[in-house]
Amino acid sequence: MRNDWIIYGIGFFAQMLFSTRLITQWLLSEKAKKIKTPTLYWKLSLLAAILLFIYGYLREDLPIMIGQILIYGVYFRNLKLQEEWKSSRLIFKITVFLAPVLIAGYLLLYSQKQWSDFLQNENIALWLIILGIIGQLVYTGRFIYQWIYSEKHNKSSLPKGFWILSLSGSALIFTYAIFRKDPVLLAAHFFGSMVYIRNLFLIKKNNN
Repeated sequence: MRNDWIIYGIGFFAQMLFSTRLITQWLLSEKAKKIKTPTLYWKLSLLAAILLFIYGYLREDLPIMIGQILIYGVYFRNLKLQEEWKSSRLIFKITVFLAPVLIAGYLLLYSQKQWSDFLQNENIALWLIILGIIGQLVYTGRFIYQWIYSEKHNKSSLPKGFWILSLSGSALIFTYAIFRKDPVLLAAHFFGSMVYIRNLFLIKKNNN
C-alpha cells in the first residue's frame, strides 16, 4: 500500500507540472485574448514527461510510457525554436539530457521487466492496452502536428488543430483511465479538457 502511494505521488506530481504549464498558457492567452505559448510550457513539459514515464513504468502501463517516449524530442525542439535553450539554467539542461540516459540504462541493464510483460499484463486486458495506445497516439499526434506547423512557420505556436487533437486524445485517454481506475489520468484529462475547449473558443473568437 505504501508503494502505491509513492507511485501515485510521482504520477500526481508529474500531472501537477503538466497542469501548471496549461494554467500558465491559459492565463497568458486570456490576457492577450489570443493563443500564447510561454517558454515555461515546454520546460515543464520536459520535466513532467520524465516523471510520467517513470510513473507508467511503475504502474506497468505501456500506453503511458509510449506517449512520453514519442513526445520528448518535440518538447525539446520547441524550446529550441523559441531560442530559449541556450539561456536555460545548467541544472535544467543536465536533467533534460541525463534523465533519459539514466532511465534507458536502467531499463537495459537492471530492469527485470521485458516489453512483453507490459503487453501481457494480467491487470490490463489487451483491448484496454490497445485503447490506451490509440489514445496516446492521438494525444501525442497533436505535438507532431504542432511541430510540423511550427517548423513550417519557423516559430513555436499552438494552432487550432493542436487543440482539436488534444481534446480528442484526452477523451480517449479519459475513457481508458476509467477502465484502468487511474486517478492520475482521470484528474489530469478532466482538467485538461476544460482548457482545450476554452482555447478553441478563443481561437474561434479571434477568427470572427
